Amino acid sequence: MKTESLLEKALESGKFVVTAECGPPKGADTEILIKKGKSLLGWVDAVNVTDNQTAIVRMSSLAACSILKQLGHEPILQMVTRDRNRIALQSDLFGAYALGVRNVLCLTGDHQSFGNQKEAVGVFDLDSVQLLQTAHDMRESGIIIGGEAIQGPPQLFVGAAENPFADPVDWRVVRLGKKVRAGADFIQTQCIYNLSRFETFMTQAKDMGLTEKTAILAGVTPLKTAGMARYMATKVAGMDIPEELISRMANTPKEKQAEEGIKIAVETIQRVKEIPGVAGIHLMAIEWEHMVPEILQAAGVGNRPPEVV
Repeated sequence: MKTESLLEKALESGKFVVTAECGPPKGADTEILIKKGKSLLGWVDAVNVTDNQTAIVRMSSLAACSILKQLGHEPILQMVTRDRNRIALQSDLFGAYALGVRNVLCLTGDHQSFGNQKEAVGVFDLDSVQLLQTAHDMRESGIIIGGEAIQGPPQLFVGAAENPFADPVDWRVVRLGKKVRAGADFIQTQCIYNLSRFETFMTQAKDMGLTEKTAILAGVTPLKTAGMARYMATKVAGMDIPEELISRMANTPKEKQAEEGIKIAVETIQRVKEIPGVAGIHLMAIEWEHMVPEILQAAGVGNRPPEVV
């Protein structure tokens, strides 16, 4: 079913689509969010708004989506199942659509033990696949969980995340297929550093016919320091950063490491553009949103025409 999503429109056009991530502030200061949003305007097709990422308390994703929409962006509401039960999740899907949000990314969320409220009770009433199926059923069948009819089904363009690198690796494409069957219109992947492994994942997805059923956006995160590269490689589950990239960052003078990280990100974008089945990129420049235009320009992606912003 067609939705009113400008992201869906951009993907259907066949262009190389760009989405970016925007983390809400750790408070109610809207100027911080607006500053980030302005740096992305005209450069991306849609903006993901994270939902208390890494289990740290932030401005709500739904409120931030509304602010960014007023700024001129096409927001993607990230929704995690960690903090809300099925009643609240379905209610927020209604509310998001009522506020003009047309895209949702369904996630389980980082465990609360990673955040700044470790004593918080995790809800996890649904998992990400069940939330994905719920949002899909709302749109296609006009029902909530349990089968009750909806008064005004939210016509949301529904997405999910996938990690091509987590163990067991051979089952990652199977998990992708499960999310596609649950109704994923688009997929945003974990940030990619091991390109050969990602190419294998994409070949498997293409062979299974999954790239014909969903749009896969390759995740890209620029490294800022060698320390960041080492930390992500050793402390972040499901992350695959080849030793050669860590050495490349470590062998670069400290004052030049951020610049080198951008070069690596640019090279990654240029390579994934050539991989069959990749519909675009999801650029996660964590607290570095102002660098997105420079990265995209260097990668030869260019800015976005006004009609798809």
